[in-house]
Amino acid sequence: MTSEEVKKKARALGADLCGVAGMDRFEDAPEGYHPADVFPSCKSVISFACRFPAGTLGCRTHVPYTRVRNSLTAKMDGIALDLCIWLEEKGALSIPVPANESQWDAGTGRWRSIVSQKHAAQAAGIGTIGRHSLLITPEFGSMVWLGAVLTEAELEADSLKERICNGCNLCVEACPVNALEETQMKQQVCWDYAFGDDGEKQIWRIACHKCRDICPYNLGVPAGEHA
Repeated sequence: MTSEEVKKKARALGADLCGVAGMDRFEDAPEGYHPADVFPSCKSVISFACRFPAGTLGCRTHVPYTRVRNSLTAKMDGIALDLCIWLEEKGALSIPVPANESQWDAGTGRWRSIVSQKHAAQAAGIGTIGRHSLLITPEFGSMVWLGAVLTEAELEADSLKERICNGCNLCVEACPVNALEETQMKQQVCWDYAFGDDGEKQIWRIACHKCRDICPYNLGVPAGEHA
């Protein structure tokens, strides 16, 4: 089984982008959140992404963006599960990383996925993390949703991308609650403002995505600007 076969399968299952990272690219992971902390026999991390329709940024209602986010979360979890089953049919034990499920890390005072999806995607050469803390890909900018699988298959890693974000700080200036002023995003400040119930319309919604709206790369990188 090769990396190309794995990526071809991920695309057949519905992923738009896919890459592979080895364990040596997770040396800076917080204690307890390294892939091998989660799955001791892990040899490779398979990261994949699906495109998030950019039209949702321009709506006058929060419903389309919220619904797409929720639908893509389910889609990524489905792809991860099916990819794990396929890998195990090939003889490699594998586990899915939930696309949108966090747990409290008392050591750092932050909510974390069992393995960071965006750091896995960066390590797998899908894109690079921007100033707004979102992954930016050459193909789709930050308009992607991420999934990942940890596997004991030892696969060839993809080349890393060169940094895409140009540090323009437009996202920092656009944030209505100043959650990006420091190097590390003020996670809870952002979440408390962006996510929650709309009392008037009686719905749960994502009410803010200004950092995506303002990013020069929210539709990808123009041809010739990035290798």
